[in-house]
Amino acid sequence: MAGAGMLRPIVAVLVLAGTAISVRAQEVNDYPTSARAEYVFGCMKANGESRQAIEQCSCSIDVVASLVPYDRYVTAETVLSLSQVRGDLGSPFRTSEQAANALNDLRRAQAEAEVRCF
Repeated sequence: MAGAGMLRPIVAVLVLAGTAISVRAQEVNDYPTSARAEYVFGCMKANGESRQAIEQCSCSIDVVASLVPYDRYVTAETVLSLSQVRGDLGSPFRTSEQAANALNDLRRAQAEAEVRCF
């Protein structure tokens, strides 16, 4: 019975450590599955629709997600989309410093993903 009493503190520490690791993993993996899938599909269109492209594109979004918080990624994707609107409506997304910073963050992350994954 003395052995069982000694195991309780060890089990408690393991449970707490597992919880901390789980919380940390959720912080790092804050991109929803749909956003990851959309990125991989777009990447595969640009890089070929092969098994190798799936692996490389999946790696790429993992690298991007590790470097750019999801809210910043959404901002950059929105800027990319709205900067393509012609005329005055798209102008703020093509010329603002905030838009440029968001795009630069995403482009740096994608460049790093290119080096690591392709």
